[in-house]
Amino acid sequence: MLHCLVADGNVRDAREEHLRATGRTSAQAYAALLKALATDVSCTLISPADVDAALPAGADLAGFDALVLTGSALHVTEDRPAVRRQLDLMRAALDAGLPVFGSCWGVQVAAAVAGGDAGRNPRGPEYGFARGLVPSRGGRGHPLLDGRPASYEAPAMHLDAVIVPPPGAEVLAGNGRLDVQAIEIRAGTGVFWGTQYHPELDLDELGAMLRLQAAEVVEAGFCRTSAEVEAYAADLEALHAAPRERTDLAWRHGIGAEVLEASNRRREIANFLDRLVRPRTRR
Repeated sequence: MLHCLVADGNVRDAREEHLRATGRTSAQAYAALLKALATDVSCTLISPADVDAALPAGADLAGFDALVLTGSALHVTEDRPAVRRQLDLMRAALDAGLPVFGSCWGVQVAAAVAGGDAGRNPRGPEYGFARGLVPSRGGRGHPLLDGRPASYEAPAMHLDAVIVPPPGAEVLAGNGRLDVQAIEIRAGTGVFWGTQYHPELDLDELGAMLRLQAAEVVEAGFCRTSAEVEAYAADLEALHAAPRERTDLAWRHGIGAEVLEASNRRREIANFLDRLVRPRTRR
C-alpha cells in the first residue's frame, strides 16, 4: 500500500469556491486520480493553508510514502501565514526524504524552498493549455516525462511561474511562454518532480476553472468577452463527455491525443508513482 499525503494549496474560501464550481476540492480530485492510477494508494488530505491544519493524531511525515501539493490561487511572493505554512510543509517533506509531486503552485513552492525565484511570469499567463511543450535534453531521458513525445500540449492555468530555477535543479521541459514547465528539484534528502501545467485536470474541470477566472482570461486577451469564455468552457465540457465523437471540437481548438487520452494527459503523475515513489518503498 502506498500512503500519500495530499495537500490542498488553497485557503478555505478558495477551496469552497472550487468545490462549488467542480463538485470537489483540488485535493479531493487529486486523491481520486491517484486511486484511479494505482488501486493500492491510500490518501490522507490536509489543508496546510489553514491555521488549524495538522496531520492526523499520531501521524508524521515519515509515515507517508509521498506528498502531493495541488494548485492554488495564492502567490508564493505573498508574505502571509497561508503561504509560509506551505513553504514549511514542503521544506519538512524534502528534509524527511519524501518524494514530492506538485503542479502549478506546487512547483513554485518547491522552487522557492530550494532557493529559486518564483513570481509573475513576465511573458504573461497561460489559460486553457500550455502549447508547444518541448522536453529539454535532460527531460528527453527523464522518467517524469517518459512516454511524452517531442512536442505536446497540456492543461494550464497560471499567472505565476518559476522564473529562476533553484541551484542544481534540472529543467525538464519548457515552451515559448515559459522556460520552466517541468522540473526536478533535489533538496534535503527528498526529490521533487513537478509541472507548471496541470496533468491532473480533466477537460470539464478545466472548463469550470476558466469560468471562475473569466475576468482574468478576458483581461489577458485570450477571449474578448465573458460570453466567449463561457462558450469555450462549454466546448471543453462537451469534449470531455465525448472525446472520441467530438472530433469537430478537438479540431476547432487544436487539442490532440496528449490531452484527449486520459492516460497521456496524466502521464507525469503515473510516472511519479511508478518511477519515483514505488521504487523507494521497495528498499
